[in-house]
Amino acid sequence: MRARLALLLEGLGIAALFASFLASGGKYVLAGAALALIAGAGLLGALRARRERANFWLWYASLLVYAFLYIPLVIVVIFSFNDSKLNAEWVGFTTGWYGRLFADEAMLQAALNSVLIACAAAAIATVLGTMAGIAMHRFRPRILPFLVFTPVAMPEILLGVSLLIFFLNAAQPLLGAVGIEFGLGLATVVIAHVTFCIGFVAIIVRARLAGMDESVFEAARDLGASPWQTFRLVTLPLILPGVVAGALMAFTMSIDDFVITFFASGVGTRTLPLQIYTMIKVAVTPEVNAISALLMALTLGLIVLASRLAPDLMRAGAE
Repeated sequence: MRARLALLLEGLGIAALFASFLASGGKYVLAGAALALIAGAGLLGALRARRERANFWLWYASLLVYAFLYIPLVIVVIFSFNDSKLNAEWVGFTTGWYGRLFADEAMLQAALNSVLIACAAAAIATVLGTMAGIAMHRFRPRILPFLVFTPVAMPEILLGVSLLIFFLNAAQPLLGAVGIEFGLGLATVVIAHVTFCIGFVAIIVRARLAGMDESVFEAARDLGASPWQTFRLVTLPLILPGVVAGALMAFTMSIDDFVITFFASGVGTRTLPLQIYTMIKVAVTPEVNAISALLMALTLGLIVLASRLAPDLMRAGAE
């Protein structure tokens, strides 16, 4: 009973903290009350029996972490409907910022570039990642997993700088020597995105294959099917949900990327993340909140759809 009361107090404290961001007055009072409630909940939970404290602190910390992660996202969505150019306080409800957003030619061009890049990168990464996932499952090579998963684990800024150096110091001189002009632009962004998206597709496809019965493929070969027929008629239909989930995940990672795009894009090449970055250097207006809310909805929707198509996706990511 005491644990439930403590968690209830913590929930009230989180709600008061959320309300302090929207209040037109008394922000500091609400924030102070929120901190007091959260601290009181922790003190009340500390008075429990020693054997029961671990479970309480797990719930207590989880609520704080999720509040820290999701309250800012909810606030961004709410303030995208704020009838004010400032995000200091809530003034009134309006959808005008979304209308202004869809009338912004620079933003629409950046959105088109992002969609084109994401579609191209997802398509190429899906083909290569599917082949890599199948190869890792069937032949279990030692070096291939390292090559596929390294770009996923590598810090984005390091990968971005490495690709920039490669494009300028290796690809550009070599292609220039044979009369092909090559510079930073949409093509280099697509190549950069394919580099780190392949690993996500390969992880999902390999996880999908890991849960299948190998006797199905052996039966197809025993019945006289060629390797291509076995793949086209047996393997591909079985792993298709995983392939689609991998494509959706690759699309999501590509359309959201900022750091690698920042290094791989040339002058005048704008994507949605780069355009948002340019806008927030002046001020965070509700128009920025509006495009962020739409991008957030698209990203979450694709992730949910990918997880539904491949239920083992999250488990594979945890492993």
